[in-house]
Amino acid sequence: MRWSAQTTSEEAERRLPGYRDAAVVRTLDAPEALHTRFYEVHAKSALNKVPARMPWGWTINPYRGCTHACAYCFARPTHEFLGFDAGADFEREIVVKVNVPEVLRAELSRPSWKREHVALGTNTDPYQWVEGRYELMRGIWQALRDHANPCSVLTKSPLLTRDIDLMLQIAERTQFTAYLSVPTIDERAWRESEPRTPSPRARLNALTQLAEAGLDVGVVIAPLMPGINDSPEQIDEIVGAALAAGAESIDALPLHLRGSTKDVFLRWLRATRPELVERYDALYGTGSEMRRDEQRRLLELVKPRGRTWETRIRERFEAEAAPSAAPPQLPLF
Repeated sequence: MRWSAQTTSEEAERRLPGYRDAAVVRTLDAPEALHTRFYEVHAKSALNKVPARMPWGWTINPYRGCTHACAYCFARPTHEFLGFDAGADFEREIVVKVNVPEVLRAELSRPSWKREHVALGTNTDPYQWVEGRYELMRGIWQALRDHANPCSVLTKSPLLTRDIDLMLQIAERTQFTAYLSVPTIDERAWRESEPRTPSPRARLNALTQLAEAGLDVGVVIAPLMPGINDSPEQIDEIVGAALAAGAESIDALPLHLRGSTKDVFLRWLRATRPELVERYDALYGTGSEMRRDEQRRLLELVKPRGRTWETRIRERFEAEAAPSAAPPQLPLF
């Protein structure tokens, strides 16, 4: 086990759907883990194929559920496949795939594996609080490094700076990009919508460390939520801070409310921003996608600056690469 002594108590076992063996259930004696259970499971696979519409082909999710408790998290419905709910259970019942590094190494060694790009952090955050105890990400990076496999990570946590040494080793061998998710710097919007995440300023400080180390880095302003984090002043502040921190790319995505995420988000909205409920009803109706005209309005807040991820990364490539080289195929995040 990857534990630093003092903080675990084994409670029981519970069988979760999709896993052959029963999960060992643990609690941790730490303020950040109060009322939270961690289910240690042995995964059969590490690499997950994603739909063709995504700009990346594969993901790795060492954790299911997320203690960040973001009201808008689109991954919430995935917890229902485990017999949990998408609300409090998603935030308090965390599945830990303790054997992911070993399984990943075996999968990357298969002759059939084509070294396709692997994106981490596109579902739940791989650097959420408990990663500090299990340290699964170091083993994952080591496997990706040893196989020179292109990869990227998206996170809300400064904890990723712990692994700068491995990220640099990967970047020496293949394509690697690190993205920090910073939907807002506004104090109220952050504390209300992302109650258990590290502060946005801490994320930007982490971005600076990564950039100064020589890594490709970017910021994702997502989701953009009308009336919450979408004023021109708020966007100006994020973009300015991101560029000052060393971001080479800045991207933005409107709020998507798929499945039970919509119920969780609207419940949060009624409790914290009741004045916006009618507006969101008009924007989403019975669907999960925001009205198209509003999507365009939100994206224009960032796009006119010419600082999208693709433009900035490709400009850098063209400046540094040999004239005959072809530009790399880069993921969104």
